[in-house]
Amino acid sequence: MEMPEQPRSRRQTRAAILTHLLQSGGSFRPPLAKAVRLSEASLSRILFDLKTEGLIEEVRRPAPYVGGPTALVALDGSVALAAFELSAQRLSVGVGSLSGELHYAERVPLPKTPTVESVGRVFREAMTLLRDWTRRRRITLAQIGVSIPGLGRLSVSGNPIIPCDVGRIRDMLGEMFAGVPAEFTNSVVAHATFHRCRTENYPFSDTHLFVFVSHGVAGAWMDDPAETDALQPIELGHMVFGPDGPRCRCGHHGCVEAYTSLPALAELLGVSETELLQLGHEWVNAIPLSSRIRQELRRRLFRLGLAIGNTLNVKPCGGVAISGWPSLLAEQDRKSVIDGIDACLLGGRKLAQVSLAFVPPSTGNDPQAALAFAAFCLARSGGMPAASTEAA
Repeated sequence: MEMPEQPRSRRQTRAAILTHLLQSGGSFRPPLAKAVRLSEASLSRILFDLKTEGLIEEVRRPAPYVGGPTALVALDGSVALAAFELSAQRLSVGVGSLSGELHYAERVPLPKTPTVESVGRVFREAMTLLRDWTRRRRITLAQIGVSIPGLGRLSVSGNPIIPCDVGRIRDMLGEMFAGVPAEFTNSVVAHATFHRCRTENYPFSDTHLFVFVSHGVAGAWMDDPAETDALQPIELGHMVFGPDGPRCRCGHHGCVEAYTSLPALAELLGVSETELLQLGHEWVNAIPLSSRIRQELRRRLFRLGLAIGNTLNVKPCGGVAISGWPSLLAEQDRKSVIDGIDACLLGGRKLAQVSLAFVPPSTGNDPQAALAFAAFCLARSGGMPAASTEAA
């Protein structure tokens, strides 16, 4: 016998509608009502409120079938969100819409050897640019999203990648943008959100593991967006494969990250990290691979697969999406990742029935990932201030 469904608060119902629209790009009313488990009458009342508040709009589209609806429900393009995305070389700041359209972007370079103080100054400079731009245009921000590499789950742990004081940055935002909700997240969560909400034909709609291979190697559990812990960052880059391996930034030797991060890849290819970043996605065509380098590359990818497989042993799920430089490689090279997953104890993909997909790298388009995260935060809040009361 099925258990009766738990009653949802007004905030949760609105959040279900907004997150569905964010991930689908828009929906006609009948399938939207079905997706969020509401009667069309109940949906109609909530859509009226959301439209009155300027969060959604209905645009005319050809009916999906004869006699079908012609009004497509979509997120309102006039809602303004701000995003800050910290990466190895710069801090990007921007303003965009719920659909991901970017209206303004600036990139403030980081010093060669960043410190907590210098990164704080870069954040203040970027915030000043944002405040001046929005004031000149009389734009009111609805949400701010901040993406920081290596950020701990509780947003208070030390940052091993780029030194910064998250508490101080949060206070600065509160001073300059009083009343605007701001959320901080790990870079992997921001990029996972970007792919889930912005990548056309993203391969997974249910629970899966997202793996991001960039300056670090990390993952995120992607769950039902209605859940409070829908996006959980996990650290899989510091699994140690051998104490005699290359030194990792965490202080250990032989971590999977020390073999497969972008800095490790640059060293293997015999180029500087800066040159590799400048080449972008074209490095796979621009840098020839000798048979020795290709063989070593595949060994490293196999280790990456082992790390992913061991992660799946801890928390099984039906799918794995891998983003970052491995997704640029030819199929025969990427197969080493799959072989590594399959070599894990407890069955690899076959017994666990895991689907694997490589998705395009999302690095270099900053601050789009942080902007997608800001949109997700606004949708998940139901578009309601944190202090608002919730009527069941």
